[in-house]
Amino acid sequence: MSETQTDGYSDKKASARDVQTMMKYVVRGEKATFHPGDRTKSYWPGEDHPVTIHDVRPIADQLAFDRNGFVLATGASTVQDFTQPAQQDLYARETEALVKRLTGADKVIGFGAMIRTNAGGTHGHNQPAHGAHVDYGARTVADFTRDLLPAEEAEERLARRHMLLNVWRPIVPVESAPFAVCDASTVRREDLFDSEVVGGLGDFGRRSLWGFNLAWRPDHRWYWVPDMQPEEALVFKLFDSDPDAVQFTAHSAFDDPTAKPGAAPRQSIELRTIAYL
Repeated sequence: MSETQTDGYSDKKASARDVQTMMKYVVRGEKATFHPGDRTKSYWPGEDHPVTIHDVRPIADQLAFDRNGFVLATGASTVQDFTQPAQQDLYARETEALVKRLTGADKVIGFGAMIRTNAGGTHGHNQPAHGAHVDYGARTVADFTRDLLPAEEAEERLARRHMLLNVWRPIVPVESAPFAVCDASTVRREDLFDSEVVGGLGDFGRRSLWGFNLAWRPDHRWYWVPDMQPEEALVFKLFDSDPDAVQFTAHSAFDDPTAKPGAAPRQSIELRTIAYL
């Protein structure tokens, strides 16, 4: 799988597809508790704000983790059926290699693969997440490091710089419930409020995962990839152990007012990765 940042789409640069829509933010000052397996139990005090979501393709070749917190990568996966465990393992190895090349990390581990769709009858765990959030912070990154690596290595890795990045890829071309990221350089630490995810990543018995929800501020700058294709992936940084680094790339599904009637359900896969530098 190749991973070059897209610098093409010249035929689309002349007509950027910015959209106006509503984004769900958390009420400033509120801590949320989210139960993805049973969303009726959640306490997610939200408020909707109008936002412009900009077409990222015209500036894709200018993006960088240290400047924006995210990049748009291109290259098709070799996986044919993302529902098969063996194929998910293959995808994890592909994605780890992608993140390693994009970041220059010494080691990358992937975890928490989730397939999402807005098709009718979908279980809560697998529905798109509507609401601006940053999956996890330092506490949960350290928990997964200690879960996935030998004890001595885990402590050595955590003592050096490490980053949490999510890789979001469509399985089929996106026609509905598209995905947006907020340029991390426009997110301030004071915009973020604690989020507890209970029974996340498809596991009702998993210990709580800790991250953040985003409160509204007018200068947040949002981006999407119109008609996003399976050979494209948004790779975005959620946490960086360097406190001065650009991080906290908030993201959310959103309602596309330009979607065609009868648009096909969104099908996507996301994989969290920890990159150890």
